[in-house]
Amino acid sequence: MRKRTCTKTGCGRGAVATLTYVYLDSTAVLGPLAQQAEPHTYDLCDTHAGRLTAPRGWEVVRLQREFLPAVGPTPDDISALADAVREAGRVPVRPQSAPNLDAEAHTVEVGRRGHLRVLRDNSA
Repeated sequence: MRKRTCTKTGCGRGAVATLTYVYLDSTAVLGPLAQQAEPHTYDLCDTHAGRLTAPRGWEVVRLQREFLPAVGPTPDDISALADAVREAGRVPVRPQSAPNLDAEAHTVEVGRRGHLRVLRDNSA
């Protein structure tokens, strides 16, 4: 994974915060580093995040007071990963009395695991 850097010209430090502008509300929102780089957002290092000012008449909303570099997954990240793994491992219960019949291909779905399907050919 490529390390994201500050988008300020000439700054090569690691990004720790993401800046987003809400033009309709004349607001600049500075929050924790987003999971992925998005168009129209700006990644900032701790120095530039701390010095951020907005144009006259604009409001700056800081979702955190300090932005520290991430040193690893947070407990929330680990919980989210565990939930995703649990969800992916669930096998949906399908009634055996009503199989999913695909009339065009003459196949019957006999099982499913995640996004994979087990089909039986009934064309013969």
